[in-house]
Amino acid sequence: MSAGMVETTAADPPMAARARRMLGRSGAWICEQPAGGYGLRLTADRRTRPHMVLDEAVFRALVAVPGLKARPGGGWVARVPDPPHHVSPAGAPGRIEGERCVMAGDGHLVRRTANLGESPIAWLARRRDADGRPWLGPAEVAAAMRLRRDAELALSGPSLTMRWDALPRSGGGSAARMEPGDRSLAAGRRVARALEACGPRCRGFVEQACIHDTAIQAAERALGVPRRAGKRLLKAGLEALARHYRIG
Repeated sequence: MSAGMVETTAADPPMAARARRMLGRSGAWICEQPAGGYGLRLTADRRTRPHMVLDEAVFRALVAVPGLKARPGGGWVARVPDPPHHVSPAGAPGRIEGERCVMAGDGHLVRRTANLGESPIAWLARRRDADGRPWLGPAEVAAAMRLRRDAELALSGPSLTMRWDALPRSGGGSAARMEPGDRSLAAGRRVARALEACGPRCRGFVEQACIHDTAIQAAERALGVPRRAGKRLLKAGLEALARHYRIG
């Protein structure tokens, strides 16, 4: 979202639109204030007074639109929208060239070229084995979609720089108050448990295909397994994932 484009909702606090305009400026970021609330700053210098001090309602409105992501060194910045994509020339049906934000091995979000028209799971679901049966069954596809939804929810909150296996095991807030990052942390824990259920040999392919949208051959190269072994490992992992979710 650019500084000149401000989305609002009927439930927005009055200061939310102004805060979005400020947050859309280059270098703008938000940090928690020692005395309470959230300071919206336009420079990296913490010694200066914040340009605005936001209450909880305005902060939550910014978490919703435009979305916040972790800032190196602490605090949050506005989430950058995905760039426009374009359809590739004729001869490549179903392929839409573009970029996606995916989580790298160190837990940071990076942009990678991707086919926005079809995921690796959808591609495999259309393939058939030697006996003419679909390579992935409905339960395996449903399990992959559920894992992806949880992964997207885990990445939607303010805390985006954690690996699945590095997430805290217990929340910090009281049961009466849901913090902006609590839902994403809970989803991250579910992702960690689901990947663990896939087993050590298969979890890498499940993570690459379902969360990172990595093509099978690229995942094989990245994980150092022989060509054509990736599909079998992915299918075995998705079968275990479906059992973990009790699907089918």
